Amino acid sequence: MESINRIREHFADSVKVKQDSVDSLAPLIARAAGLMTECLLADGKILACGNGGSASDAQHFAAEMIGRFERERPELPAISLSTDTSILTAVANDYSFEQVFARQVRALGAKGDVLLAISTSGNSANVIAAIGAARERDMRVVALTGKGGGRIGAMLSADDSQLCVPHERTARIQEVHLLMIHCLCDAIDNALLGDEA
Repeated sequence: MESINRIREHFADSVKVKQDSVDSLAPLIARAAGLMTECLLADGKILACGNGGSASDAQHFAAEMIGRFERERPELPAISLSTDTSILTAVANDYSFEQVFARQVRALGAKGDVLLAISTSGNSANVIAAIGAARERDMRVVALTGKGGGRIGAMLSADDSQLCVPHERTARIQEVHLLMIHCLCDAIDNALLGDEA
């Protein structure tokens, strides 16, 4: 019975965080989706990165862009920077783990592209380095963070977009990040394809 109560608490906490943050996050998600849509319409691409569960979120976003979200549409250019083990291990071994995403951003990123930078703490050193590399390439940044935004929140400019989950618990932040990714995908599709009939 104790495990059932704990499970119920997880569900209740997850719902509460989402309900408590929807009013503050909805306009920011819409703005971030606008930045991404503008990039895609200008023949740009979206590069996505994160560590651990956030790496999975980056991969999930890229899959939704290249495959589809909920509607059929042409493929959209998005690359997860956390999936190539040869690049990740070579860069980590020859340089440092802090550079695993930054070197890919410098190699693949171009002016007008967008970096989707995901860090629940806002303090992931390799995501911060990727944002620095994006600056070098004149790219805009959409950052998914939590816990007040950390160092990432402090380094973003007015041209960027930060979607900071107002919570301290990593699991809850990740759950809202996934919801925000789905919202971004839906908003991009809606902008490109129009309202569903």
